[in-house]
Amino acid sequence: MMKRKGSAQWNGGLKDGKGTVSTDSGVLKNTQYSFGSRFESGTGTNPEELIAAAHAGCFSMALSNELGKANITPEAVNTTATVTLEKLESGFTVTEIHLEVTATIPNGDEKAFQEAAEAAKTGCPISKLFNCKITMAAKLLTKAAV
Repeated sequence: MMKRKGSAQWNGGLKDGKGTVSTDSGVLKNTQYSFGSRFESGTGTNPEELIAAAHAGCFSMALSNELGKANITPEAVNTTATVTLEKLESGFTVTEIHLEVTATIPNGDEKAFQEAAEAAKTGCPISKLFNCKITMAAKLLTKAAV
């Protein structure tokens, strides 16, 4: 069992306040976030951006694992996760996450790639956290054997 920690501190009201987020690893250390960075285009990070980065990283690793099960080694896997935050009657809710993935696999097999991508989408530990629609567009880039 592994345990990882992240922390946040918030000072002030919602719109006039500000906060920081940190991780035990030190990769994030008192990184600023605010109402402006979350709901407008202010400087700093926000929870949805951090979730998107975590999901993209987890999915990329999961896809590499699924491809490995099929004896396929990707040259590169690039994933962008887009988190949609909407204001519903019940309040702000993450309603969707879209994964845009491109994998470079020399002489790649499209069917095997799509099956691995689908398995990674549902099997990725971060995907399993969400109670929202997760969509994906997976594109295989192949190279001719040298």
